[in-house]
Amino acid sequence: MKRFFTVTFPIILLIVGAFYFTAQFIQPSPKKEITIATGSKDGNYYKTALKYKKLLEEDKVKVNILTSEGSIDNIKLLKEKKADIAFIQNGTITNKNVSNIKALASIYYEPLWVFYKNEGYTVDYIIQFISKKIAIGREGSGTKDLAEKILNDNGINKQNSTFLNLNTKEAKEALEKGDIDVMFIVCSHDSQVVKELLADPKINLFSFKRARAYSRKYTFLEALTLYEGTIDLYKNLPDENINLLSTTANLVARDDFSNELKRLFLKKVIEVHNKKDLFAKAGQFPNTNNMKIDLDEEAKKYFESGDTFLEKIFPYWIASNIDRLKILLIPLLTLLFPLFKGLFPLYNWSMRSKIYKWYDEIEKIDKETDKAKSEELKEYLLRIEELREEISKETKVPLSFMGEYYNLQLHLDHIKNKVENKLA
Repeated sequence: MKRFFTVTFPIILLIVGAFYFTAQFIQPSPKKEITIATGSKDGNYYKTALKYKKLLEEDKVKVNILTSEGSIDNIKLLKEKKADIAFIQNGTITNKNVSNIKALASIYYEPLWVFYKNEGYTVDYIIQFISKKIAIGREGSGTKDLAEKILNDNGINKQNSTFLNLNTKEAKEALEKGDIDVMFIVCSHDSQVVKELLADPKINLFSFKRARAYSRKYTFLEALTLYEGTIDLYKNLPDENINLLSTTANLVARDDFSNELKRLFLKKVIEVHNKKDLFAKAGQFPNTNNMKIDLDEEAKKYFESGDTFLEKIFPYWIASNIDRLKILLIPLLTLLFPLFKGLFPLYNWSMRSKIYKWYDEIEKIDKETDKAKSEELKEYLLRIEELREEISKETKVPLSFMGEYYNLQLHLDHIKNKVENKLA
């Protein structure tokens, strides 16, 4: 017991103290909740967010979805810390506009579709839309931002044409009724609006003859070809090859958002978007190409290295907690060397103590027999045999300590002989 309080107990206290001190530097586990800013409920951003929500909730992460007017509105929600992650149209913001928002990934192509009234002739250049009524998208949307860039490059502005801030549904209805002449829309090829407008003989889809020129001017734009019959082979939609300009849908996050949740989120993003579609090859998305704002460091690490060794072995949150506790290895490794150094002497002492504890009893018998009378000596002989049996039952030691064990037996025999000689 004395040995415990002088050696073992201080070591235990030192270990506990070191772990407690180091634990103060461990970042607490993040709240398992993500708020995603999308767009309108009938838009592709919202539908994609629902896919993420389903996958994330399998990992016990609560997902809140905020609807908005679009990309510009989403950036505002991030700045106000009402959202953690947001969909934006690539090119709507740059590093000059933001400081605390970082890019996570590009997830799919978002073509710019320009539909116009079929008045019996084909429009070859954007400049031919001058003086027309043009729906350019709602305030706060990425469509409006890109449409104004394209129109301004061709000398079309509010002074020589009529711009209307209509959402997709309103613009489609107005174009079908003939209330407007042109509508711009940035969305996925899966959009029902796009399919319906392509099928309407009263409406044409504009083909960018100078698509490559635009893609050189704006690095976030790419020239794509929508081949004849791609949307619907039976109806032959479109009925000719169409040159499109396309941006990409990007995911961005607040710089101070949890790195652990970013990694888990990107894991689900890859699961949703790594498949082949109309414009992209399998594995082409998600990617980090042509970002107009800085890429988040954690996203960069994840795309370069993928899952960590722990994430490949354990479920995500277990791996995350183990990784968070790795800082505790510092005091552990610091203490392991002296602990291992002292382990063998401590082991030796504990084995020998099993033997040496009997010497108190042997010494006591030895002293008592010096003054004992004949009848008492006979009782001591019985007591010695009982002690021998007790030692045999209770003292189990490895072979390396049998020398000390047999010494104990010899000492017991010595006392027994001493008593027998007195009786004789």
